[in-house]
This record gives sequence, structure tokens and C-alpha cells, in this order.
Amino acid sequence: MNPPLKKQISSRLNFQSPGHQDYRVQSSFLGLRQSEIEAYELILKFIEQENMSKMDKLRFLRAVETLSSAVHTQANGCMNDYYPQTILAKKIETLILEESTASLDSNILQQAMLCTVALSQVNPPFNLSQKLDMVNASISIMFSLPLILPSVDRREGANLYIQTSQALDDMLQALVMEDMNPSMLILQKFLEAILPWVTLSEKEYEQTRALGAMSRLLRFICNFSELLHMSLFSISGTLMGILGLLCVHSNRDVSSEASEALHYLFKILVLQRSVKPKIETILKDLQKHFRGQLLFSMQDLTLFFKKYLTPSERADVIIVIIESMTSANLQDIRAASKVLKVLVKHSIPEIGKVSEIVRYICYHMNHVTDTTALNSMKKIFLLLAQSYTDEVILTLFKIEDRSQKGVRQPWKILASFPKGFELILGHLMQRLKPHPTPVEEELGRRPELSPLIATRAIHELLLEPSRRLEVQTFFSSLFLALLFRVSFLVFEGREETLENQPYETEWVNPISFSTDTLKTLISSSGYGDHVAYIQELGGWEKLVDPETHYQGVTLMARSLVVKNCWHNRPIFSLLIRSLQDPDCASHVTALVLLAELLQCQDVISSVDDIATHVLASWFKREELATVKALLQVTEIFAKHKNMLRRLRILQPHVLNCCYSPDPDVAMETFLTLQRLLQDLKWQHSSSFLTQLAFMLPTFFEAESEPLRLKAFQVYASLLTMTKRNVLLLPLRYQLLNLIVPLVLHMKDQNTEVGQICQFSLCKTATILGWSRLRVVFASEDVFTILRALLQQEPNKGPWFLKQCVILFKSPQAPLRQIAVWFAGQIIQVLSQEDMDGIEDEYSSLRLMERDPDPMVSCLTRQTLYVLEAKDKLLLDQTYTSCLCWRRPRRS
Repeated sequence: MNPPLKKQISSRLNFQSPGHQDYRVQSSFLGLRQSEIEAYELILKFIEQENMSKMDKLRFLRAVETLSSAVHTQANGCMNDYYPQTILAKKIETLILEESTASLDSNILQQAMLCTVALSQVNPPFNLSQKLDMVNASISIMFSLPLILPSVDRREGANLYIQTSQALDDMLQALVMEDMNPSMLILQKFLEAILPWVTLSEKEYEQTRALGAMSRLLRFICNFSELLHMSLFSISGTLMGILGLLCVHSNRDVSSEASEALHYLFKILVLQRSVKPKIETILKDLQKHFRGQLLFSMQDLTLFFKKYLTPSERADVIIVIIESMTSANLQDIRAASKVLKVLVKHSIPEIGKVSEIVRYICYHMNHVTDTTALNSMKKIFLLLAQSYTDEVILTLFKIEDRSQKGVRQPWKILASFPKGFELILGHLMQRLKPHPTPVEEELGRRPELSPLIATRAIHELLLEPSRRLEVQTFFSSLFLALLFRVSFLVFEGREETLENQPYETEWVNPISFSTDTLKTLISSSGYGDHVAYIQELGGWEKLVDPETHYQGVTLMARSLVVKNCWHNRPIFSLLIRSLQDPDCASHVTALVLLAELLQCQDVISSVDDIATHVLASWFKREELATVKALLQVTEIFAKHKNMLRRLRILQPHVLNCCYSPDPDVAMETFLTLQRLLQDLKWQHSSSFLTQLAFMLPTFFEAESEPLRLKAFQVYASLLTMTKRNVLLLPLRYQLLNLIVPLVLHMKDQNTEVGQICQFSLCKTATILGWSRLRVVFASEDVFTILRALLQQEPNKGPWFLKQCVILFKSPQAPLRQIAVWFAGQIIQVLSQEDMDGIEDEYSSLRLMERDPDPMVSCLTRQTLYVLEAKDKLLLDQTYTSCLCWRRPRRS
């Protein structure tokens, strides 16, 4: 191996040493011993020499060690007072790098590392860069030495190697310290320098040496309870992954050293990340497995992976394992697959760097040839997709958008496992719902899919043919989720921008893409003929247009009914479940779809009281589109005899809609009532029809001509279906109560209303058995009809008078005028007994003198004058004044 960290000496070092005389003068005042002065002299002598002999090198190194010891014993000693420390360190590094890697035939390397230890103990301390230079130089020589096999003739060389190896350990341990405690930041740098010898070397003895050095250094760290910069030590995961893989290495020395290093790493994590009461117990259990069987090492690895690593560190473990799967070495691939299988056997804990793992898998998956490794890679990818769906999907799209071509392999993997496919699809459906107002993303918060990206992901999954059965299972819920998404975009999200969604591509049109995904769902579920049917009716074009969107929804539902879709009942059940939420954003779409689905016999037969009450609760919205759909549901219920009981639940809400302040809602309700009367029978709906008869007169005096006309039309329809055999007391009372209004409205300013009123009068006469009046109603004018009515039914005079008083408030002056005239006619023919009970009606008549219409007020005064004249005549004839107190003369 030729590691990149090994320095090649291609040029001489140029030392800038101070003048000898200056330091000799200083030395006489520093109280050095003779041996220390001599050492100092040697340093000055050899510091600038090149091509030094082995003996001179050893003399120089011993001199530096001697002077360092002298400075160390001084209270405030500093090497720079004698000679610049940086120059000495650079000279030592140079001597190390000059050592041969072909053989170890002297103790120069050993002495240089021990000299480094001595120099590190004095001020000024080494900086990090100096430490790394020393370590890199030492390990590049030490690890590159050829393998020393044990033999009698090589015993001396083996002993020298052992001593030199110990010197390396001493140097690493000395340099890792910072203020009496190990620095984990420095440790990380040292380990990063050593790791390439483990991962890149093809020589097992080099790996063994590097692992041994790591193991002994980690064991040294375990002796300290307080470690500096532990929070900055970020390679625990990488280290655990590498060592875990090497634990199953075929070479016993490599696996043994790796297992030992992993043990000490575990021990450090326990000491630093466990609560104190449990540390002792955990360490005892860990010690039992030390240098034990492979099974115990894997158990410990799994335990520490799940409990002692951070999410980011766990990701590092997985990345290391996946990298090993791409190796050309089959043994490494099998080891990686084995370790990964153990780590994620039951469940996967929280993982960081998901995007990085996914990218690595996608980029290298096609290069993995081993089936076991490929299956392991697919498994970890699927587990990540199930646990971190949003991050995985976003990463896949970023890869796809940058690669200029579709990346199908990951989508095939997601679709290859039924359970995983269902989990991912379910999660994506939840993401289709509109997001709340976006807030600034919190630091460290995992990204979330936007509805558009979720739609795009669903589209990709639907393109995979392997999961047709699962798509069928999800059809109903996914169909509704996509349809609701389209509705939201059409009405509220047309201005949806991509400013806060950096992962979305600019070419995507949210509405058209969501519609295309809906088409793909229908086709991939085996309903391709539905797509063509909707297309023939222009449904897809209507669906994306705000003006015709609900027509498009109706056509989609109609295709389900006409084609007898198996999912009609599940879709209906989901619609009811959605409508149970009073804040359902797509309630209009749901109701329109539901109303059309009720045309299917299987669906209408599944409606129960709970579903009906859910529907009834939406009447209170009083939105035209909502009420219109609910009224359509009411009409469908009326066409099925088995739904009459549930129709009664909706009927009160229908009647309440007549009073809506929205004229369009009221008009739509009257139109529905008129159609309902074609299907209802008195035998089953007598209560509702009676309520309707009592409710309609409220609208006979409506100022809106269309509404007034429709009220009279509905009443005429009600009379048409009424027979004499169903004429119970309440209804008979109401029919009589509306005689006068019908007669007067024959003069309604809307001629069509007058015609309908005449028709209604004839129907009323038929129902009541008024044969003579029926002839009059059919052919005579209003005044003749009123005279004939009063003549035939004189005993109902007070009743007719009350009806006249109601019409005094009519907005139409001609009707008020006729009402005043008829009231006068009635009062003139009342008996004395009836006159005693009309004080309120007479007072109302007197108030008509103030009517804004001059003809009405004039007629009122004339009528009152006639009545008062009649009263006076009666007084003269009977010599009584029984009426004077009731009707004082008009002043």
C-alpha cells in the first residue's frame, strides 16, 4: 500500500536557526547541567545538517529528549527559551520520514517518537497541525514495514518492532492529551489518519497494525472519566460501522483486533452516554463478551447501534455498510450484508442523513451484483421509505430531475413489497391534504412533502404494474383524495406558486398533473373504459374549469354508476366518513359525487340513519352548491319507497331552506319541492305535505315575482295530488284559509300567478265539494267570485274578513284595494253576533286610510263612510247605540 498520508521527501527542509552565539550566551544564565548543555550544543550542531548518519540522528534525538526533560523540570520552563520548538518538531518529523519502509534495522524511529513524547510535555504545547504531522509521519513508516514473522533468527528484529510499536502508542497517547485530559477532537483526527490503513490497505498485516494502534489508543481513553470536546467527536458511527464489518473478517488477527477496538469504543460510549447508576452493570455485561464469540459481538453492535448512537451516527454506520456492499471483494459484500441484516432485523431506530443514504443507494445500486447484498440494500431503502417517506421521495425527485432521465429502479423497489407499498401510499394520501399557512422551517426539522410532490410520487408508484392488487385496495380512498385535491386546486389553489417548494419542477401544472394522476389511478385499477367514457362526455375538460367543475365531478360519478364500478359502495362509505367532519374542505365535491352515486342500487340500499343524519347536518351551510346537492339527494330518496323513513329526516331541513336569505337557495328549494310532489303520496307523506300547505302562504306575498310564482305553482301541485278522502281537519282548515288570497291573486301583477290561482281555486272547489262555486271560479271575474263566495258561505264571513286583513299588507296596491272592498262587503252582511268579534279587523280597516296608494286610501274612506251611515240608520231604527262605542264617527 502507498497511503495518501505518507509524505515523500523530494526537497530539503530549510531551517531558520538563530545565531549560535546568542543561545550560548543565554545558556550560561539558565543553570543547565553539563550534560544538558552538551545536549544543547548537539542540537545546535545537527539542526541544519542533512544526510546525517544513524549515529548522529540518535545523538540529536537523545539531545532533544535530554533538553526537553530539563525544561520540563523547570517551574516556568519553555523550550523556546533555548530553541524554537517548531523547528525541533519539524526536524524530528524529517528524521522519521527518512526512515526506510523496507526494514526496521535501527531504533531511530522508536527514539524519534519517544523524543516527540518528551517534547510534547513542555511549553509551548504542540498545535493540532504539528500533532497530525507527527502522527502521519510515524504511522506511514510504522504500518508500511514488512510483515515480521516469528522465528529464531529474527527474534531481535521482532523485539525491536515491539518496542517501536510501543513507542508509537506512547506518542499517540501523549499527543491526544490536552490539559491533563484526552481531547476527543484530537482523537478523531488521529483515528481519521489511521483509518485509511484499515479501509484502503489490501495487506492484512497493515490492517492488523492499524487496528491494534486504534484499539490501544481507545483503551487508553477509557481510563479517563472526563473527556474534552466529546460533543465534537462525530465519527462514532463511522468507526462502529468499519469495526463491526471487520469483526466478521476472515483473517483472525484482523477480526480479533477489530473486535477489541470495538469493545473499547463501546466502553467509551457507555462511560460518556449512560446514566451513572447503570454504568457499572452495563460494563460488566460488556466485559463478559470481550473477545467472545461473534454472536455476542453482533448483539453488542445491535444494542449500541440502537441505544448509544445519535441518528446521524446511525446513518454513518449504514453508509459504511452500504459502501462495503459496492466493494469488488465478495467477502466484504457478504460481511456487510450480514451486519446490516442484524442491525435492522426487527425495526429501524431514528436515522439521520436519510437523503445522503438514499442518494448513495441510488447511485450504486446498479453496480451491486451479489444477490444477497442487493436484497439487503433494497431492504434498508424500503425501511427508510416507510419511516421517512417525505425525505426519501424528495431525494428521489431531486436525483431524477438532475439526471435528465427517469430513475425507475427505486420506484420499482418501493412497489416490490406489498406491505411497504401500502404504508407509503397511505402516507402520501395524507400529504395530499392542503398544508396550513407555511411557517419558517425549524432548524433540524425534517422536510415534508407538499401536496404536489405527493401527487407526483403517487403517479410514479401507480406506473409500476406489480402492485395492481394493492392499488385496487386503495382505489376508493386514493380516488377521493385525488379528486378532492383537484377541487381544491380548481377553486382555491390556482395561484399556488412554487416559491416555497424548491423541490418542485417548474414545468409541473398542479391541476393538470393531479388530473393526469387521477386518470392513471383509474386506468391502473382496471377501469380504463371509465376514462374513455368521461372523455367522450367532455368530463375531464369540465373538471379543470371552475365554471363547470361540479359538472365534471357529476360525470365522473356517473361513469362509476353506468359502468357498475365495484368500488361504488366503498367510495360512498368514505364520503360519509369525510362528511362527518364539519370542517371538510371538499364537502361540495363530496356531496355532488355522493348524490350521483345514489343512482346506483347497491349504494342507495346501503344508506342508513347515521348516513342520513350526516347529510342532514350539512343543510345548515345554506350554500347554493351544498344545498343543491342535498336537494338532489332528497329527490333520489323520494323515488325509493324503502327510503321514505329516511326521507323524513331530511324533509324539515328542506322546508327550512325555503326561508334562506339567499334567493337562489330558496328558489332551488321550491323547484325541488315541485319535483318531490310528483313522487310523494299522501298515504306515506301526509305530515310533510300538510306542513308544506301551511308553509307556502308565507311566500304568496313575496316581492320576488319568481319566488311568488313558484310558491303558487307548488301549492297548485299540492292541490292536484290532494283527494277528498285525505282531507283531514288541519288540511281542510288551511284550504279554506287560502280561498280569499287565491281569489285576490287572480289580479296579481304577474299574469301567470293569476292563471295558477284560478286553477287552484277550481281544484279547491272540487276537493271541498263546491260544485256551483267551481263553475264561478272557472269563468267569472274577481268581484263576481267574491260576491258568490260570500253569498254561498255567509257563515264564513268572519273567516274571510281575517283573510282580507292579511292581504292589507300585500305589496301590490290592486290586491290591497280589492281586500278593502271585500272587507266592506263582508262587514255589511255580518250578523250582530259576528259584529261583536271584529274589533281588531275593523281597526285594521281604519288604518288603511293611511295607505300610500291614493286609490286604496280613498276606497277605505268610502267604505268606512258607508259602514258608518249604515250604523246611523240602525240607531235611528232600533233606538240603540250598541255599536257607537265600537266604531266612533270619523272626525
